[in-house]
Formats: sequence, C-alpha cells, structure tokens
Amino acid sequence: MNIILPSMKKCILLIAAVLACGARAQLTTNNGIPYLEDQAVDMSQQFMDPTNTLFCADSLVSFDAATGRGILQWSRQELHPRQAFNANGYWILPLQNLDFPGPAYDQSPRLEFRVEPVNARTLRLRVFTSPIIPKDDADEVMLVETPKIDFSAWKVSQSETGVTYTSSEGSLEIQAYPWRLILRDKNGKELTRTRHLSDNDSTQVKTQPFLFVKRGSDNSRSIEPVFSLNPGEKIFGCGESATSLNKAGQKLNLFVVDPQGPETPDMYKPIPFYFSNRGYGVFMHTSAPVTVDFGNSYIGSTRLFMADEVADLFVMLGSPKEILYEYTSLVGRPECPPLWSFGLWQSRISYFTEKEGRSVVNKLRELRIPCDVIHFDTGWFEVDWQCDYKFSSNFTDATKMLSDFKEQGFHTCLWQLPYFTPKNPYFNYLVENGLAVKNPRGGLPQEDAVLDFSNPNTVAWYQSQLEGLLRQGVAVIKADFGEAAPYLNGLYASGKTGLYEHNLYPVRYNKAAYDIIRKTNNGEGIIWARSAWAGSQRYPLHWGGDAATTNAGLLGSLREALSFGLSGFSFTSGDIGGFVTKSPEKLYRRWMAYGMLTSHSRVHGVETEPWLYNDDFVNYFRECSEMKYKLMPYIYEQAKKSAEAGLPMQRALLLEYPEDPGAWLIEDEYLLGESMLVAPMLEEGEGRDVYLPGKDRWVDYQTGRTYGPGWNHITCGHLPIVVLVKKGATIATVPVAQSTEWIDWKKVSRKKY
Repeated sequence: MNIILPSMKKCILLIAAVLACGARAQLTTNNGIPYLEDQAVDMSQQFMDPTNTLFCADSLVSFDAATGRGILQWSRQELHPRQAFNANGYWILPLQNLDFPGPAYDQSPRLEFRVEPVNARTLRLRVFTSPIIPKDDADEVMLVETPKIDFSAWKVSQSETGVTYTSSEGSLEIQAYPWRLILRDKNGKELTRTRHLSDNDSTQVKTQPFLFVKRGSDNSRSIEPVFSLNPGEKIFGCGESATSLNKAGQKLNLFVVDPQGPETPDMYKPIPFYFSNRGYGVFMHTSAPVTVDFGNSYIGSTRLFMADEVADLFVMLGSPKEILYEYTSLVGRPECPPLWSFGLWQSRISYFTEKEGRSVVNKLRELRIPCDVIHFDTGWFEVDWQCDYKFSSNFTDATKMLSDFKEQGFHTCLWQLPYFTPKNPYFNYLVENGLAVKNPRGGLPQEDAVLDFSNPNTVAWYQSQLEGLLRQGVAVIKADFGEAAPYLNGLYASGKTGLYEHNLYPVRYNKAAYDIIRKTNNGEGIIWARSAWAGSQRYPLHWGGDAATTNAGLLGSLREALSFGLSGFSFTSGDIGGFVTKSPEKLYRRWMAYGMLTSHSRVHGVETEPWLYNDDFVNYFRECSEMKYKLMPYIYEQAKKSAEAGLPMQRALLLEYPEDPGAWLIEDEYLLGESMLVAPMLEEGEGRDVYLPGKDRWVDYQTGRTYGPGWNHITCGHLPIVVLVKKGATIATVPVAQSTEWIDWKKVSRKKY
C-alpha cells in the first residue's frame, strides 16, 4: 500500500493544479509561487523559461521609406545551460529548427515592422511577431482617437547601411545589420538604441536583446523590446509607484493591483509610459501586463517584458513638459474639475446615518471650518459594504438631506464598488442578464459578480443606478476598487480575456461613472477613483489609496502623487492623516498642512473630525483649510492651465527646471502650479533642508523671508510646512469663504512677491 503524507498530498494537488492550467505563461506563477488573485504579475520570469524558443531581431530585409513599412528577419535561438567553474547560467545560442513538417516553418522568420510618424516629435513604432497583423481595435479605450500617419515633418535618407528619418526635433536611424533603431535628438546626440545579440560579445553578462519568445507550453508569443540605458540616465513615470521617482535601477510590474496602500512598488494605478532625462519618452500602447526593467538586471539595458505579442510603442522627443504634452495628446487630457471639488472633502470610514451626516456638516459650519464636500463611505446602504444604490432606512429623507446640504454649501459624495457578493440583492440579476464578467464556461470566475464594463448593456444598467442618485442630489461618486477584475479566468463581452481586459478595466470603469455624472450634473464631470490605467486621466480625479497612519504613509502619498503626475495625470489626492488607524495628532498636523496644498484635499480614515482631538487642533485644522480657500484664485487658475497642457498641478521640480541637474534629484518637494514651491515636513522638526531650483529667488509665504537658489535650511512658519513663492510672481487670493460657492470674486487681491 502506498501512503501519501499530508505534505506530499498538498504538493501533488499543487502540481495537478498547475498542469490543469496548461502551464500557459499568462496562467503560471512568479518565481515558482502560485499566482494569487490581484497579485502583480512579473512577466520577466516568463522570458527565462528554457522551453521557449527565442527569436532575436537580426537584420533588415527590406524597407519602404514612403510607407514606413519594412521586413525584419529574426534569428532562431534558445536558452542553453552553461557552467563556468560551477557558475551556472544560460547563454543564448542558435537553435536548429526541428519543427515538423520542416519546410512549413521558417528557420529565420521574416516579419513586418512599421515606422509611423505622428508629428515632428512623435513616432509610432510597431513590431509584429506573426504574419497575421492584428486589426486596430475599433473599440479603442486608451487613445483619444487613432493617430494619423503624417510623414510631412520628416525627411528621409537612405544608404547601404540603412534608413534615417529626420525632423526638426530629432532623428530615427534604422540600421540594416545588425538591425537597430537608433534615436537621436536634434543636435545629433544619441538618446537610446535597441540592443542586438552581438552586443553581448563585449560582456560576460549575456543579457537578452530585442526579441520575442514562442512558448513551449502553448506556442503563444510575447515580445521583449530592449533598449540601451546610458550612464547617468534617469527614468520617470510608470504610474504611482511609491519607490524613488527615478526608476533607473528598478523593476516594476505594470499590472493593476490593490497593494493595500501607497507604500510599495505595486500600484493601484500603473501606467505604461516613461520618459528619460536624455530627452525621450515611450508610451507602451498595450493593456497586457508589462514588467519594466530599467537597468535592474543589467545596468546597460531597459527591458520591456510584454505579455503582448505586438510591440506598439509611441516614442516622443523633447523636454519633460513637451513629452507629457505629446503623450496626453494621444491618451487625452481632463476637463478642469468643478471649482467646488478643490475645497475640503470631509470623510471617514464611515458615516452610517442621516443624523451622523447632518451632525458633521453642522459642526463644520459651527466651527467655521471651510469645507465643500461631505462623503458617505461604505455605510450608507442597508447592509455595510452591500452596494444596492439605495440609502438605508437610517436616512429618514435622503433627498431633503442632500438639498439641505447644498443650501449649507456642501456637495455630497457617495461610495460604491463594482463587485457584488452572492448576498447582494443584485447578484442574481447581474448573472442572469449577462452583465458580469464570465469564465470560459459561461459561469463566474470567482464568487463575486464583477461588472463587465466592456458590455454596453452593463454600462447602461450601471449608469441608470447612478443616475437615480444624481437626480436625487448627489454630486459625485467614489468609484472605489476595480483592481480585481478577473485576469486568469476572465472572459469579457469584448471577446478578450483578462490578459488584455484586466488592466483596461479601470479606464472603462472610470469612464462609465464619469460620463453619467457629467451628463446629469450640468456638465460637471468628476469622480473619486482609486484604480487607473493609461487613458484614465480623461476622467478626473484619482486618490492614492489606503495610506498607513505613519511617516512612511505620508512619504508614500507624496512620492506616488509626484510619480503619478509624471505619468500624465493632472489631478490627484490622498487620505490626509492616513487611513488605517486614527492618526496621531502630530502626524495629522504635518499631513494636514501638506494635504491642503495639493490639487484636491480629503480627510478620510478613522475618526478624522478635528473636534475629536482638542480645541487647539480644531483651530489648527481651520487655519490649514483657510490657507487653501484664500489661495483658491491661484489654485483654480493653475488647475485650468495644467489640464490644458497635460501637466500635473502637483509637479516634480524637474518639470519646471529641466536644465537644473539638481532638480532631477528632488523627490520630497514639489511645485504647486508654476509659482509656489512646497516642502512638506515628513518628520517632526522645526524646519528642513530645501533645494531651490534654477536661478530664481524665493519668498517664504508664511514669514516673508527671501532665499536664494541651491540648498537652504528653512525654519517653518506658523504651520509645519515650508511654502515659498517665486520672486516676481503674482499670487491672487480672496477673503476666506466657508464654501467655494460663497467666494466673493469681486474681492480678489493680487500680491507680487
């Protein structure tokens, strides 16, 4: 008799489960660990599977400069084990085609690639791994529209060694052999180039070149564009990662997840876009998972491990501002949110009753704390967290409550989410009417019914639920969650699986909520969303998620806001004070001063109301809010400018001072618009070292002292934060009003610093 021990039995079951998945790359594990739902997918490991066949970009077969279409030959390779004095690794070596029948498959396939100019700064590069060219997606979600091909701004020259396109902003050389794409600026300086297998000849580290893999598991393909990373090169973007702003040396998984807070490399809002301090940017036009490796595995390479079988890259030339303008012209820019949204949002998790909501609103007005929004989180339903779009019996007359709030200068925000548990009253309806994401058999991929926003019927149903609330008097919806859209086993109405729809889910979700709010509320479009992907910037605004009530939570909120802004988003916010537990008063004080100097300001978490601390804190809380309300003319003017240009309101110094090498190193200060510099207090203290960029002089907004460029130790004024105004700038202010609706715009005053 064979006895199977419990631990052995678990191993057998695990192996059986993996085998049942067919070992497909998009269904496998990271580093041998089983994939967990809503866990970031590390694509890099899938390119190191020795059962894969590698095809390395090798040589140019032909190219038609008039159309930008060429044929690229790929060399068939394999990962071959190699030992050097017991140092075991893999080398990439030629592989003889043993496919049967042999003549039916090419040893060295010849496949199409395209160079499609968009304008003088932007080129679209498309590299295909199959002779079957995928059709452009008619239901385009990320792009505003399909970019037109325009060769007029580019001159072409041809020689025996290749083809070169040149515009007023730079050039792209297509080298024939070894095949390379070489990007240069307008002065002829090389910015980056694709890596060829022959580049390994000068190094013992046999890193991968520009290639694609054909998996041994199922013959599916994924592509890995590889570019050079140069000494001193710095990389920015990729979404809201809380790691250092400069992503050089990092590896990031661009896969929408719920990381449980803004303190890790994983992201609610990963964005497949980055730019370099050398003067170029790259938008990876894909919704499939991508792992970006900026010199992490090899210091001389930027490796884009893509689950997609096509590399569809928009390459942009220019300064950071110019690159962001080009990028946002592709994926869209927001309309400026309504004025009231820039005021204070008062929230906690959660207000459960009408009495509680009225008490908070009345207390804010009684204490003369300027505020514009009251938010009801998970508890306004009959059952906490069970979204049914109806006020619970704890609200005697919700319509009158909303009307009364409006008279008191408050807009009302309501929380909801797109997941419906089996006990939710809508669960059966959603399943029976095909409004939820399905699995391949037609059932559910998981216990919850997850709204399928790729289905127009789902969008119509969802918007009808929100419309009823909006007509009742609600002003804005908190579009929470969206990160757990089924990936492994999800089949969507679009006809695509979770491989392409998981990351796209936030854009569809953001759009569905934003569109109905804008339509119903007289053109005032605004949501309060957590998840995002490229294209979500059209639907403001987004907040940073569930921050820890620690200094690390404050640091993470600041870093992710700046990184998010460098990824093409104009507006953002965070949970002032942190979310997880009641904030310590000293931390809350520092966070409040910082939070009121961001584009949007919301206190949210456990017991956030200032009167639950002490009278002194109430007075302090009021002062912080009053500071922003006085600055409202400046803030709203900067908001409009930022939206028009595709720039963040809360911007890293490098955006305004790209010529200053020091500005590229600063990640704990920022510019609020064009003329105000803010340096939050990330730890307790009376002041901090502040770097002032460029050659400008700066005036302390609180004390009036003037400081010169470079490093300065600055003592805080009355509020624990450093706020400076660029000397020569004019800042407009107004007398404090308790609501933005009551601002007396006839009393705007302007002060030149």
